[in-house]
Amino acid sequence: MKRSFVCVLLVSAVSGGMAAAYASRPRAASTEDPVALQADRTFRQALASEDAAGAGRLLDAEFTWTDAAGKTWTRAQVLENLPKPNIADEASARVTHRGYGQVWMIQAHSGKENVMRIWVKRKPGWRQLVYQEVTLLDAPPSVTPGKRGECDNPCKSLPYEPKNQDEKDVLSSFMQLQTYTVSRDSANWGKYVAEEFSAANSNSNQALDKKGRMADLTRNKMAGYVPMPAVSMRVFTFGDTAVLASDHHPPQGNAVHITRLWTKREGNWLEVASYQTRIQDTPANP
Repeated sequence: MKRSFVCVLLVSAVSGGMAAAYASRPRAASTEDPVALQADRTFRQALASEDAAGAGRLLDAEFTWTDAAGKTWTRAQVLENLPKPNIADEASARVTHRGYGQVWMIQAHSGKENVMRIWVKRKPGWRQLVYQEVTLLDAPPSVTPGKRGECDNPCKSLPYEPKNQDEKDVLSSFMQLQTYTVSRDSANWGKYVAEEFSAANSNSNQALDKKGRMADLTRNKMAGYVPMPAVSMRVFTFGDTAVLASDHHPPQGNAVHITRLWTKREGNWLEVASYQTRIQDTPANP
């Protein structure tokens, strides 16, 4: 009898310990939200039928649309003349979606064309905050050795004053990420990036995940990397998720518009996605 009682206690202790350990793990991002996905389908249907009023009901007041040429429209400009998506029909595209609490990210990939849509949960319901397109290069870019030098902006300073502690923490992680990007330190870079990270860059010929981006940093380590100073920034926080939109003008080439999605896990802000679109109508630095 005593033996059975001891066994029961041991099983209970182990089960309780396992339950506590499981409860302490960071929750995985959701992969299904019928309401958010339905809002996205309704939006795409409105675009296909050129229904500006229908699309407008689903756009956030801060909504921006960045096309593959890097031109960015405000909500009012989009509703005045609905742009044509770079992926007209996503039925044959590779589409992924993932939720982060009050934020939902949807990506579509078809050939060289990529699009990211970020939805945020407002009081009236899900509203689209960001639509951004990226067209990849036809061939791998040529890597020109650059002089690393000192990285002030965006490694140590930014043209933006954070409005609260969350924004301050997100930007701190962002500057650390930029520091390790400039030094091509893939190991430390990876500490600020989520495992499900994805990136599309119009200065690259392929979309990258975390492993691919780290390999890319290591492969080009000896080439050097010239920082891209930020010239403007916007930050939106939604609980443990943040959207960072910024424009950068590198010392060489056109300006770039970048949207990054961040999530907070175990007290640390990690980059989830990065879409970088070259702004073709800006003067290119020599």
